[in-house]
Amino acid sequence: MIAGELRRFLRDHSAVRVSRSMRDTAYRVLQAKEKLTAETGREPDVEQIAKALDIPRQDVVFALEAITDPVSLYDPIYSDGGENATVMDQIGDSRNTDEHWLEQIALEEAVRRLDEREKRILALRFYDGRTQMEVAKTVGISQAQVSRLEKNAIRRIKKELGN
Repeated sequence: MIAGELRRFLRDHSAVRVSRSMRDTAYRVLQAKEKLTAETGREPDVEQIAKALDIPRQDVVFALEAITDPVSLYDPIYSDGGENATVMDQIGDSRNTDEHWLEQIALEEAVRRLDEREKRILALRFYDGRTQMEVAKTVGISQAQVSRLEKNAIRRIKKELGN
């Protein structure tokens, strides 16, 4: 009884919750895999298991993934003396770095300091993709004025960013 209660607790409080039907499918997949390995002398592929069980290929893949233990992003996958390479090192996102976030915040601050007309011109030009002539007609000024205001706004933004 105690062992059953422990199993129930671990099942109900695990980090990843897998449905009973998915676990049952995984159990059937593992049994079919063992049977096919014994029959053919080699490990079957996903397609063969799916065919033997008469279920879709993706169900076999999902079932096998569902019973795989989760891996921490900080688990070492390689160790060379004192240096460890972790899963996180392998899947790092080069676009969402701390430096990128800081640059984005600085850019937003620099744009916030522009006057409303400059903000509107930059928004029409770079967010909406309009030409200077189209912006000039929308704002009610000449194309030369749009060009001058745009250039000055960009210069001020660059100055605030330190470029």
